[in-house]
Amino acid sequence: MSNYVLALDQGTSSSRAVLFDGECGVVGMAQNAFRQIFPRPGWVEHDPRDIWNSQLSAARQVLDAHGVAASKIAAIGIANQRETSVLWDRATSQPLMNAIVWQDRRTADHCASLCEQGLQELVREKTGLVIDAYFSATKLKWMLDHIPGARQRAARGELAFGTIDSWLVYKLSGAHVTDASNASRTMLFNITTMQWDRRLLELFDIPASVLPEVVSSSGVIAHTLPELLGGAVPIAGLAGDQQAATFGQACHAPGMAKNTIGTGSFMLMNVGGRPAPSRHRLLSTVGWSRGSEVTHLMEGSAFMAGATLQWLREGLGIVDDVAQVERLAGTVGDADGVVLVPAFSGLGAPHWDPYARGAILGLHRGSTKAHIARAALEGIAYQTVDVLLAMEADAGVKLSELRVDGGGAKNDLLMQLMADALGVPVVRPANIETTALGAAQLAGLGVGLWDSPAELAGLWRAQHRFAPSISDDQRAERILRWREAVRRSMAWEKC
Repeated sequence: MSNYVLALDQGTSSSRAVLFDGECGVVGMAQNAFRQIFPRPGWVEHDPRDIWNSQLSAARQVLDAHGVAASKIAAIGIANQRETSVLWDRATSQPLMNAIVWQDRRTADHCASLCEQGLQELVREKTGLVIDAYFSATKLKWMLDHIPGARQRAARGELAFGTIDSWLVYKLSGAHVTDASNASRTMLFNITTMQWDRRLLELFDIPASVLPEVVSSSGVIAHTLPELLGGAVPIAGLAGDQQAATFGQACHAPGMAKNTIGTGSFMLMNVGGRPAPSRHRLLSTVGWSRGSEVTHLMEGSAFMAGATLQWLREGLGIVDDVAQVERLAGTVGDADGVVLVPAFSGLGAPHWDPYARGAILGLHRGSTKAHIARAALEGIAYQTVDVLLAMEADAGVKLSELRVDGGGAKNDLLMQLMADALGVPVVRPANIETTALGAAQLAGLGVGLWDSPAELAGLWRAQHRFAPSISDDQRAERILRWREAVRRSMAWEKC
């Protein structure tokens, strides 16, 4: 029987392949890093061929290592770094230039010009996004404007555009598709009509001929070319990495939320079958689609989570390894009045202040490196409070628990501080490979390996549940102190 599912987890710095069994257990994993290219300050690129080769190699490695033939794989699911944009030749499948990565800021001036024209509300109403170089639309326009002959070739139907999911599916099968979760991150997709939006295509000067077909996140999309993996395997799951992680965390019902804590932290809440407009400048995005059924999410991100702990190591030198932060912070019972606002590169949602800067407040002669380490963990936790309180207000639902994953979720003290800050349990799953798991589950559902999301939710297991340990009055006092510290860090570059 074909009872394995292969997840391709294509990330910003590496490509992974994770093999799951029918109980959603990890059978094996392979991972390959690839080059990061920085042509100019603020520009970030990847060679799409590096992405393809590293991902194909990872898939072959994990299958070979465990002796699993293509005939034993029920389906392939793909999760991908979002917004990163590729333009390629349909006939040769060769990219016209390097991929422009989601971190790239080369189109920031164009975005600022659009904002000056008062187009923010139009874009927000249609896409649920803010106008920013983060998203794909201005990246694609830049490619068409700067690659010689690209616009003429696009008009003749010779070129194809896609985010990384589209690129991988094209190389695997020849199909030119994306799913709604990835389409919703391009700033070209209307999340109400669930179609590419003609007005937005005109606004960003994008020819419809380059765009992929939008397909379901779960269901057979195409089959791999037999020579790649030793047989034709159904590709049956597609989702952006954060949406896949939300699905893998079994956040299937409105009000359920997860936080992936890596370099930054990405918080997404299920808001049900309709977009939930934000009054706090959070993002509305498509989570996943299954046939005609669409699940929408609300998203907010903080720029500095794990990166704050890296700064303690590299900037301050108070630890030799990030793993030591928890132990150092645990040597004191509290931060003794010290508050650290990790706004090193500005503040993200819900503040969106690019001029904010990091601040350490409340220092006194008794302050030690242990107090600073604990304040850093508290700062990461309270950023989560800001985002999730905004989510609750926008979505009109009360958070019952927060599910966590990512490298930061391994830090027990951080998880306890987060539970104390939020006033709800923080739950770490037994399987923290939630991005790959979500892609695998969408694929398995798409071929009938599992019957329903409810069945998958029954397979989800908590590894540890961190319950709040402080009183409501203590929590309110700490949130007030945190908000005052944030206020003092804002607009610092304009002072």
